[in-house]
Amino acid sequence: MKAASALVFALGLSSLSPLGAAETPAADPDALWLRQHGTLVFDDAFEREDDGNLSKALGNGWNSATADRVPHLKQAALDGGTLKINSATKEAGHAAHIHHEAGFENGGVTLRFRFPGLHSGESLQLGFVDRETKGVHAGHLCYAILNHSSATLTDWKTGVMNLEIRKRREEATATKQPLPPELDALLKGKQASVPWKADTQWHDLTLVTEGDEMRLSVDGSPVLQWKSEGFAHPVKRWFSLLVGSTVWIDDVKIWKLR
Repeated sequence: MKAASALVFALGLSSLSPLGAAETPAADPDALWLRQHGTLVFDDAFEREDDGNLSKALGNGWNSATADRVPHLKQAALDGGTLKINSATKEAGHAAHIHHEAGFENGGVTLRFRFPGLHSGESLQLGFVDRETKGVHAGHLCYAILNHSSATLTDWKTGVMNLEIRKRREEATATKQPLPPELDALLKGKQASVPWKADTQWHDLTLVTEGDEMRLSVDGSPVLQWKSEGFAHPVKRWFSLLVGSTVWIDDVKIWKLR
C-alpha cells in the first residue's frame, strides 16, 4: 500500500456509530493491507481463564509491567472471551501497562475495544515499545490515544520520552517555568490530534506504522495519520496497552510486514 501524505485527516468520525455484534464494519484499507501483505505473528481472542493478579496471569505471552506493584488488586481479567482492564492507577502509581511481543519495523495491530462506561474519563492508549532503545524512557516509541473527545497520534521516541527532552521538561516543572519556546514548538510537532467522540459500543480498530508514518482507523474509516521520525524506529518489540481506568479489549491480531 502506498504511504499516504503527511496530512492529518478526520473523515466524518466526530462521532462513532454503534456497531452491533451481527454487523460487519466497512472495509478498512489498512486492515486489508495488513492481511494481504503482512504475516500474522500473534492472535488472541481471550477464550480462556486468567491465572490470578500477577504479571503473567493473562497467559498467551501477555505481561503486565504494573501488576506486581499491587499484587492484591486485579487490574486485568479474562471474562467471557474478553480482556477487561480496570487500572489501579492511584495505588500502583502508574496506569495499567499490558504488553505482548511484536517485533516488526513496519506492520500493525487490529483489535476490538469498548469503553464500558464504568468510570468517567475512560481512555485507551496503545502503541509500541522497545526497551532496548537507549536514550528513551522505558523504551516508549509511539502511541495512539483515544478518549471521549479526541484521537491523538504521538511520537514519544523523539518527543516527551527522549531523555534529554524529559530532563528539560522536569527542570521547567521543578522551577515552575514555562518550557523554552523552541522546545514547546518541537513537542507540538511530535503529535497530532483530531476531535473524536466515543461511546460505549464495541468498535474495530487498526493501528499501523509504515516508514515514518502512523495511521489509525476505527470501524473501517481512517481517523488520523501523521508522520514523525520516531515512527520509523526499526524494531517495535512490544505492542503495549496503557489504560488509566477501564477498557475492554478483544480479538487482538499483530501483523508484521518486515
